[in-house]
Amino acid sequence: MNQVENQADLLPLLQRIAETLERLAPPPAVSNDLGAADAFVWHAEREWLEPVHNVNRVEIGLLRGVDRVRDILLENTQRFAAGLPANNVLLWGARGTGKSALVKAAHAAVNEAQPHALALIEIHREDIPTLPRLLGLVRNSARRCVLFCDDLSFDQNDASYKSLKAVLEGGIEGRPGNVVLYATSNRRHLMARDMIDNERSTAINPSEAVEEKVSLSDRFGLWLGFHNVDQDTFHAIVRGYAQHYGLDMPDEQLKAEANEWSITRGSRSGRVAWQFIQDLAGRLGKPLG
Repeated sequence: MNQVENQADLLPLLQRIAETLERLAPPPAVSNDLGAADAFVWHAEREWLEPVHNVNRVEIGLLRGVDRVRDILLENTQRFAAGLPANNVLLWGARGTGKSALVKAAHAAVNEAQPHALALIEIHREDIPTLPRLLGLVRNSARRCVLFCDDLSFDQNDASYKSLKAVLEGGIEGRPGNVVLYATSNRRHLMARDMIDNERSTAINPSEAVEEKVSLSDRFGLWLGFHNVDQDTFHAIVRGYAQHYGLDMPDEQLKAEANEWSITRGSRSGRVAWQFIQDLAGRLGKPLG
């Protein structure tokens, strides 16, 4: 009887030991399948491409006030999907003006015309130093990949921009032919102006120090600028959303409420228009599905 009781007493201890060993064990190896979805998120710590089956995006036809840059980006993406030469793209400008929305919309538009033509892979800003590892995973894939980094910028003493420079143009292997990089930033040169001025004032050779940092933007073949929209364009954006989602409201009232919303936010942009539409849909009891 004592032996049975002793064994029963040991069971909780053995269970805790087993649970501890399980926590200490390395995670199981992940499988990266670029055919599993049309969009992925790169998790650098596990070297895992997580499939994303429902991407948060809007239709390209709903993006107003960016007609010229929309056409340029879409044409570049279509050429890349067709196996033709295409450029890396830097979309820069005011916040909330549709930079990341346009990247996701262009990817969706190309895949709608050519199903599964492109994989969109999002890489977070802090994981830029792991870009060579990511490229190693996709280099030999038959699938063409758009690497997407949203809100890309670099701060003082941040040397990770050198990894990006090497990937964009430099290095022995260079950028794989099945990969382009699309990045968005509020800064045209990917770094604050005071950083550039500081490099100029403290460097032994100011022009060379500044050139090394500014040249990062030059590695992108296309620069697409985004700016805050005027009132008429803002109204067109709001009206387009309202019609698309069936939000019935007299046009003059819609414009008046949209103007009031933009004044409270201190700006007019695609993001502000979308936030107004979410508020309006909520008040009207209409889902945005």
